[in-house]
Amino acid sequence: MNRHPISIACVLLLFAAVPSRAVTDEPAPPKSFVVGDAYKLIPPAGWAVKQPRSRIVEHEFAVPAAKGDELEGRVTVMGAGGSVEANIDRWYQQFTQPDGGNTKERAKVEKKTIAGQEVTSVDIAGTFMDRAGPQAPAVERKNYRMLGAIIQTKQAGNYFIKFYGPQRTVAENKAAFDKMLDSLERK
Repeated sequence: MNRHPISIACVLLLFAAVPSRAVTDEPAPPKSFVVGDAYKLIPPAGWAVKQPRSRIVEHEFAVPAAKGDELEGRVTVMGAGGSVEANIDRWYQQFTQPDGGNTKERAKVEKKTIAGQEVTSVDIAGTFMDRAGPQAPAVERKNYRMLGAIIQTKQAGNYFIKFYGPQRTVAENKAAFDKMLDSLERK
């Protein structure tokens, strides 16, 4: 005896009408995030918000690995002291070249103005010495690339955006990284 007048077909139609949501443990990226209390940037839609690994990092994102790469990319955003040149030199020291060449000579440095602020960007490739912290031992990551940007805000000092990961992953997301930098505006 059938006690319920609703057929299985009706139940299936009801469930089909309810929009499904992907189950994920990664929060969706914000529409924008703040740097220096005066500016905002818009992160790419495919980047996942992460809990920063370090207290000094204000924002962190995971960038999906490109096909064939085992590891995802990492983007960190933080305010810090020191000159632009000293920080870029520190970034150079995080890389070695497989043939023993000079990382600084192979890196590309570019300056431009976005939203009235000077932005210095750096593109470095080689073997990355990945450290969990300043005193932690380094893990050598071959065929890595880093896109770094230093935003020199007049109101809040320097802000550092560092995107590193396997070279294919970084190459595949370079346009999105550049678009995020170009989105800089006063909030």
